[in-house]
Amino acid sequence: MYAIGIDSGTQGTKALVVDFKGKVRGRGFGPHRSIPNLKPGQSEQDPLVWVEAIQKALTSALAESKVNPKRIVSLGVSGQQHGFVPLDKNGHPVRPAKLWNDTSTIDETEFIIEKLGGKKSCIRKLGISLAVGFTASKILWLKRHEPRNYELTKTVLLPHNYLNFRLTGKTAMEFGDASGTGLMDIRRRVWHGEALAAIDPALEAKLPPLVHPAEPIGRMKKPFASRFGMGAVLVSSGGGDNMMGAIGTGNVTPGVCTASLGTSGTIYSYFNEPFVDPEGEIAAFCDSTGGWLPLLCTMNVTNTTEYLKSMHGLSNQELEALASRAPAGAGGLVFLPFIDGERVPVLPFSSGVLFGLDKRTFNAAHIARSVMEGTILNLGYGFARMRSLGLRPSEIRATGGGAKSRLWLQIVADVLGTPVITLVEQEAAAYGAALQSIWTYEREKGEGAAVADIVRERIKTAKTTIEPDKKNSALYEPIQERFNSLWRALIGEFKAHRKMGT
Repeated sequence: MYAIGIDSGTQGTKALVVDFKGKVRGRGFGPHRSIPNLKPGQSEQDPLVWVEAIQKALTSALAESKVNPKRIVSLGVSGQQHGFVPLDKNGHPVRPAKLWNDTSTIDETEFIIEKLGGKKSCIRKLGISLAVGFTASKILWLKRHEPRNYELTKTVLLPHNYLNFRLTGKTAMEFGDASGTGLMDIRRRVWHGEALAAIDPALEAKLPPLVHPAEPIGRMKKPFASRFGMGAVLVSSGGGDNMMGAIGTGNVTPGVCTASLGTSGTIYSYFNEPFVDPEGEIAAFCDSTGGWLPLLCTMNVTNTTEYLKSMHGLSNQELEALASRAPAGAGGLVFLPFIDGERVPVLPFSSGVLFGLDKRTFNAAHIARSVMEGTILNLGYGFARMRSLGLRPSEIRATGGGAKSRLWLQIVADVLGTPVITLVEQEAAAYGAALQSIWTYEREKGEGAAVADIVRERIKTAKTTIEPDKKNSALYEPIQERFNSLWRALIGEFKAHRKMGT
């Protein structure tokens, strides 16, 4: 028997055909197009593009796998979090979807937070995690800026929910992705009446039911299934890309952490009980197995090295070789990597800084090393906060483009003081979606295997574990303190610089 894992991201859709022992048999990809010529801060896509991309990716994956489509019994969908897909009474998109990286709703976010008593009240009292980019503010934006489209909206979905709807004809939100809307009490895992009322007292009627992620959405509709020669495929609840990435890296038991080193950086870890940061720096999410998934997100990782590579005409291998010529700690040169502003620490108005240039460090090798280290020191600030709130990390499972660099992974281990391992299957979100669907299918058959058993038996780790170098870890401790001191001291200067640039 076989399962399909779909990951519908910002740039495109990936599809995996996975056998029930966990081996990937086929892969496919379909690109996405974004809406061009939007105003600054806006990011939108036509949901129909996602459907087209699924069809293209699935066609390629099935062709490569050479499996009999009739033997495919389950499918799971991973989707980009925080998006907003408004549907009319006929189930058609009212307008293009606003995506996770759409920051045009700052005013709406601030309005909702103020309406609910301020940020700390949202987190501590109401159990609501809300930031710019979350779905709640996008709904209010539509109501304010496009009232006719809001009036036409009968159903509010997230990107992966929309794809589930297209596959099965049914609407629902599982706990994990729903916790990223800013409308859900993550402690009780229910829609929060006060949050809904801050936008529209009648909003709940537009929201689908909340379901436990172990519950399937339904069976794939015959027209879609027959197009690919498949039968009555069971579609699992799926989830947000971070939630599916957790499953795909085996992050379903306490202590295991996942670090995704892409354009942005995330670190998240499974908890058996609600994890709420009273200051709101660590996002309070549920996971897509029935637990909770606190998440640290920074905005600047491989984007910084891409700029550096472009400046010097370097490949990834050449960059790593260059940075390796400088010692750990880069001779005291510290890089604040806030090229695109920053989410944690909360510095949306910040910019990048090199501190400590002198005749020893003013060279390409030291600067390259400090850029790589700065991205991890930035994660180090938030990781320390997670530890202070109860995280007890046993290992970090690394994914993303940065995970291909041995030097970067060693820096992660040294700065965060935790062993780092990599995985054989790097498409964690699509793979996690396939594994969740296998878990759901076996539950439906009465076999009832625990999700921890499902992933333990199927996820393969690489042979090498990168242990922290005690000498380097001791070296990075005061550098981390200096990193934190620098950004705090520069908050006023960041704001003044932003005003000068506008």
